[in-house]
Amino acid sequence: MSVQPQPWPQPDPQIAAAVRMMYSGRREAPLAVQVRDRLGELFPDAAFADGFGRAGKPGWSPGRLALVTVLQKAASLTDRQAADEVRENLSWKYALGLALKDPGFDHSVLSEFRSRVVAHGMEERVLDLLLERLRELGLVAAGGNQRTDSTHIVAAVRDLNRLELVGESVRAALNALAAACPDWVDQALVVEDWSRRYADRIDTWRLPSSKTKQDELALHYAKDGYLLLEALYAPVSPAWLRELPAVQTLRIVLVQNYTRTPGGGGRLRIRRRERAEDGGDGLPPGPIRLASPYDTDARWSAKRDLFWNGFKLHVSETCHPQVEGDRPARPNIITNVATTASTLPDTKALEPIHQALDRRRLLPNRHYLDSGYPSAELIVGSAKAYGVALITPVLLDTSRQAKAQEGFAAHDFIIDWDNQQAVCPAGKTSTTWNDVVQEGVAKTVVSFAALDCIPCPSKDQCTNARSNRRRLSLQPRELTEAIQAARARRQTGDWNRDYALRAGVEGTIRQATHTTGLRRARYRGLAKIHLDHTTSATALNLIRVAAWWNGPPSTAPTTATSPGSNSPSLHDSWN
Repeated sequence: MSVQPQPWPQPDPQIAAAVRMMYSGRREAPLAVQVRDRLGELFPDAAFADGFGRAGKPGWSPGRLALVTVLQKAASLTDRQAADEVRENLSWKYALGLALKDPGFDHSVLSEFRSRVVAHGMEERVLDLLLERLRELGLVAAGGNQRTDSTHIVAAVRDLNRLELVGESVRAALNALAAACPDWVDQALVVEDWSRRYADRIDTWRLPSSKTKQDELALHYAKDGYLLLEALYAPVSPAWLRELPAVQTLRIVLVQNYTRTPGGGGRLRIRRRERAEDGGDGLPPGPIRLASPYDTDARWSAKRDLFWNGFKLHVSETCHPQVEGDRPARPNIITNVATTASTLPDTKALEPIHQALDRRRLLPNRHYLDSGYPSAELIVGSAKAYGVALITPVLLDTSRQAKAQEGFAAHDFIIDWDNQQAVCPAGKTSTTWNDVVQEGVAKTVVSFAALDCIPCPSKDQCTNARSNRRRLSLQPRELTEAIQAARARRQTGDWNRDYALRAGVEGTIRQATHTTGLRRARYRGLAKIHLDHTTSATALNLIRVAAWWNGPPSTAPTTATSPGSNSPSLHDSWN
């Protein structure tokens, strides 16, 4: 399929007249009409040309397919329903510049379009284009305030326990091999026996209830899996079959869940891996442990009382202090969405978020976050690298004294960084100052003399160490001072009132999950899911901007015509 970038056609006069009559007076125009009138050719074909060939049969305009995808998310439609809207809905025809008799396209075109976008790394293109347009209109800009929070996303696959996972992995590999090379399957396997065991999906309801029989079945699945791999890696088997994704997934699942050790008679003994505390060989850590053979990016994760299989979504948006009875000068705009593995800590996601905002020239001055995001390194690094102040309740001191609120915590000591000394609350000066590396992190260990600590009347409040001396483990000076300053600011009433601005991001996440259905992934694979998230963020931004456009007339923005058009837009005629 080829694409020759062309300007979008102007709305058909017949359709424009009909829409003008339907939405004249006080009636609010549909989102599609407002987007075309206010923003014009929002997604030009040239922005997507890299994902399409220059020769071959001409395809549908990728820019207009992008707009269809965004409108589809705004209305929470399936592909088939969106294709029907293109054929039947006058407002969509108006926005796309289609003639009244235009037949539209088959719904499968939308899936092909998304696949091309993902294949060429353009998952964020629609959001980038909208944000750039809004930046030109002055509706979003660098500086000011932004807030970020994360939420869980459930994968579009069935939840599997370990027994089901292994059986489904064998079944998925067999199905892939039967589709790719049925002749090899007929020659290498006893098809009747394998079909009887793996014809139906592996389901808990069909499995034996006895724990002993389940353990036996788990080893049986493993033996079948290893037997299948041995046949694939035999010299007479085509080498390309081993590279099938389902086969590679089977290999990983077997390695993560079983061990093979030499046994009697030259045989290999197969055993299930168990948790290390149970005396087994240990399961792999959560970030690399596969949860489904059908989506190898999905991971099991837990947060407090929530346990899910899927991903995590981080949403960043602009925010303005709300003045009662007044409307903000700009709408709140989603500036970034980041889709990550569910096991990735929020702290690890903050730097990529700032990088994305920097690329879009939308870095804030103040970034409001919950306590899961910050660290001393990020507080200092964000200010240095991006000029962003993190407004966040940093984690409190976790030492025994601080948690008990009794005795002397680290912040009760006076640290003299220049002279490399510390003075305790009793007035004693430290005797050693050593720079060390603890678990890969640079620290400074400060120790006091035992002769000072033993007779001290406050010793019980200070330390119970066997060495009878107090030690402090300090981060580098810049980090220590930054975290102490952040903790001190948190104790003020002004900080608490200011930090209340962060709470609004919870409403944004609710709007995203309820309007566009983001809670459950519609696709498989991190890249496709991220495309769905950026498209949804673009749709939410259009909904918000349209609501802001339709605010009180006294504060409504000036009218605009469609770029490249010499004729007034429908918006002009309505105002």
